[in-house]
Amino acid sequence: MLVDPQALKQNLDRLEEIEKVSLRLVTQALYDYRTAAQEIFREENDLAADIGEDITREALDRLGMSKIDQRLFGKVDYKRARYLFHPDYVLKQALFVDSKAEKVEGQGTATLQTSQFSMLVRQVRAGQALEITGKLPVILTVKDESYLTTTLFVKYNYEAQNNLNVLRSITIAAVPNGILQERYNASAQDTIWLAGRNAPTLGEEFRVRLSFARLKHKAHWRVQKISLDPAEFRWDA
Repeated sequence: MLVDPQALKQNLDRLEEIEKVSLRLVTQALYDYRTAAQEIFREENDLAADIGEDITREALDRLGMSKIDQRLFGKVDYKRARYLFHPDYVLKQALFVDSKAEKVEGQGTATLQTSQFSMLVRQVRAGQALEITGKLPVILTVKDESYLTTTLFVKYNYEAQNNLNVLRSITIAAVPNGILQERYNASAQDTIWLAGRNAPTLGEEFRVRLSFARLKHKAHWRVQKISLDPAEFRWDA
């Protein structure tokens, strides 16, 4: 059965299920690639953010996934139109995976642009309640075909030691589709967001920080962390 993404507006639990299995896919790809990722971070001389993009792309390409021959556009590192297969249904999905890299001191958040998610940002900033619209559609329509938008973020947490970047851990987070707005960001006070690193007085583009702790409080499974020590990874349900 091919599911119409529009029908998910009346089946939020199924939408959560789709995002969960998508997160499992990306988490598994990065777990399998973690040793190579650590070596690449240590040996490469590029900017850490560029290294992170390459690792995410290589990890996902190595694992592989279904593909629909449709090009996607957007300010996200990895974009794939694909079929998501479930024992009870099939869905057309627009999968967006973006990469961030930051020193371990900043591992609790990821800074995002509005072009990278489909939710409304409801938060209090400088004493004012804001509501800023994400620019990704909740359902992407391309050539009269509908694709569910799914957005994941990979955060590479590293330390600089002796002029080398030492990768310490990888955080993977599933940002809720905007259809799930009321579950995850019902108001400016009930929010998963923190103020971004932009200065409105200087005309800088709006940015917002996703709080991993706040998102995890809403749903534990939405934030997974892969340690680079020998300990076995366990999915946080």
